[in-house]
Amino acid sequence: MDNTALFIVAVVVILAIVIAAWWFAQRRRSEQLRERFGPEYERTVDEVGDRRKAESELASREKRVKELSIRDLSPAERTHFADSWHDIQARFVDDPLGAAGDADRLVVRVMEARGYPMGDFDQRAADISVQHPELVQNYRAARDIHLRSERGNASTEDLRQAMVHYRSLFGELLGDDGGAERPVADHRVA
Repeated sequence: MDNTALFIVAVVVILAIVIAAWWFAQRRRSEQLRERFGPEYERTVDEVGDRRKAESELASREKRVKELSIRDLSPAERTHFADSWHDIQARFVDDPLGAAGDADRLVVRVMEARGYPMGDFDQRAADISVQHPELVQNYRAARDIHLRSERGNASTEDLRQAMVHYRSLFGELLGDDGGAERPVADHRVA
């Protein structure tokens, strides 16, 4: 073989190695995002309609949240918010609609206290999906029920389910369980 042929073979081999390395890196990135975001990965792919664009969106969320000053709540804040949750939960039996609305607002207050920006709901859900990907579906479901209830299209059972969803996210946001699962007399929601 002459030098030109060897050069062409070397270039082709190097190009094949670069393409294979790029392909494996992309595949690894996809697997990491799928593992990190769980069902939120699939939801985002379905919503965006393109895997690469969805992965770019999820990576942007991670970068955005990493730049935020998310903090843990102080013990006093946890106690205050847990007490507020228990008051809301206890009121559910007598006022399910009001309790579900108050639960929605309490979750927003806890997010705000932790340092999440309080933009629109979609941005809050996207931010939450980074650190709580398994619970963002609950947040969306609870919010949907809350909005339906404001239009008079949610049953008491729907509102109970919203409370269960809010409670799971609330407990995670509070940290250290925060007493969110502590029963309140006979008025437990679930």
